[in-house]
Amino acid sequence: MQAIILLLTVTAVLSVLFSCLAIRHVKKQLAAMTDALTDVKNGNGNRRILSASTQLTAPVAYEINEIIVSYENRLSALRQAEEASRQLMTSLSHDVRTPLTTLIGYLDAVHRGIVTGREQEEYIETARQKAHALKEYIDVLFDWSRLHSNEFSMKITDVEAGELTRMILIDWIPLLEEKQIAYDIAIPDQPFWVNLDPDCYSRILNNLMQNIFAHSQADSISITLSKDEQYMTLLLSDNGVGMEKEDAAHIFDRLYKCDKGRSQKGSGLGLSIVRQLAEKMDGTVTVKSAPDQGSRFTLRFPLTRKQG
Repeated sequence: MQAIILLLTVTAVLSVLFSCLAIRHVKKQLAAMTDALTDVKNGNGNRRILSASTQLTAPVAYEINEIIVSYENRLSALRQAEEASRQLMTSLSHDVRTPLTTLIGYLDAVHRGIVTGREQEEYIETARQKAHALKEYIDVLFDWSRLHSNEFSMKITDVEAGELTRMILIDWIPLLEEKQIAYDIAIPDQPFWVNLDPDCYSRILNNLMQNIFAHSQADSISITLSKDEQYMTLLLSDNGVGMEKEDAAHIFDRLYKCDKGRSQKGSGLGLSIVRQLAEKMDGTVTVKSAPDQGSRFTLRFPLTRKQG
């Protein structure tokens, strides 16, 4: 009987000792967690809590590490957004104020009678062209702002994209002819059923066409619409100056402007809007280009109906 009592006593003492050691270990781990969280709070987002899988606090440590990573990712995205906004405001101040100042200068010259006759007509025409260019810039800026607001929404429906594409491109033909740019538009006389927001699809095509006019320096373009069993594909090719491989890799990035070959005109937002709108409608847009070999933009959307 005494042996049993002694055994129980020893067991109880050992249990208490193990419990005390476990509590001390947990307290030590909690202190390490507190120290790590304080470090993170002070700005060290690279700090992590180390814990063996066998430790009692391991699940909590792993969860805290995931929260820290998530926090750092969001903070990084916020920093990128702030930098993009800063670049946008810098670009806006230059790209809007400069043409606006020039536009006012031409109109003031006409208003004050500094120019007359044919020269006056030329000033008015130049002012008109600059006003249209400024409006295009503001339209792109508005589209980009709307895309990144909570108010943006799409009205996606089953659209016959062949006829829609024709209607959009018809408006560009007079400008192509005015600029003496040869064009070949091939749209088969068959339906292309795709889930699209017609206005967003129109903006995509118009931005791609505007990009060709503003930057390619091409005198010939080709536009082809085709499909396979799953996808509709629109190819827009030009014989312009093209671009370097590095530029082509970043051409759809927000505020990106090519440094070589192509004009510095534009907001750097047009092609970013193209990619974002295409992706929101389950589409893709890519480009292949090389210096002095032109560029080819490929736009693809999944078909909603199989055609014979």
